[in-house]
Amino acid sequence: MPRLAVEPHYVARTGWLRAAVLGANDGIVSIASLIIGVAASNATRGEILIAGAAGLVAGAMSMAAGEYVSVSSQSDTEQADLGRERKEHDNDKAAEHEELVQIYVERGLKPETAQEVATQLVARDPVAAHARDELGILEMTAARPLQAAWASATTFIIGAAAPLLVVVLAPAQLAVPLIAASSLAFLALLGAIGAMAGGANIWRGTARVLIWGALAMALTAGIGRLVGTAV
Repeated sequence: MPRLAVEPHYVARTGWLRAAVLGANDGIVSIASLIIGVAASNATRGEILIAGAAGLVAGAMSMAAGEYVSVSSQSDTEQADLGRERKEHDNDKAAEHEELVQIYVERGLKPETAQEVATQLVARDPVAAHARDELGILEMTAARPLQAAWASATTFIIGAAAPLLVVVLAPAQLAVPLIAASSLAFLALLGAIGAMAGGANIWRGTARVLIWGALAMALTAGIGRLVGTAV
């Protein structure tokens, strides 16, 4: 019998996609907001670039560290649960087998079918069977700290570089509106790409990043103007 082709699934991308979208979105919003706030206070181009570059480095390291620590905590929890399942199976195989049978019965299998399914899956890998069907831990969605940290930091740098490039190229008197407009365009593109990669509605994904990005930039621009006026 020919082997069926494996269908690609969007859920397999959740590990890196969430971190990548978060990193890129934070890179664009935080650095654009920072630059707009500094520019609105009548700072020079050099001061704006220094602030933006410092924000890029600090933000990328923060995103990498934050993702690694948080996803590592998830991984530790998963491993602790797997270790407990392994110990429970070693101590009482019959009870663990019956637990699987009941899970399959609750999902709609007949008792005799559930018995046969549990027997075959446990014979192959008892811990994997409990991980998948009792704990909901799947190989494609398991926590991967290094992958999340790399994806988040890399996309943060890419996202943050976009508004910095506008600062370099834009005329000084048009810096704030050009940074805001280009950053919103970058956010719209990010929302659309993220939605397509995750199989979600493109318009919804684009709208939510635009709304929050515009709000963040408006608030920092207002603060920058207040500080610049006060100084």
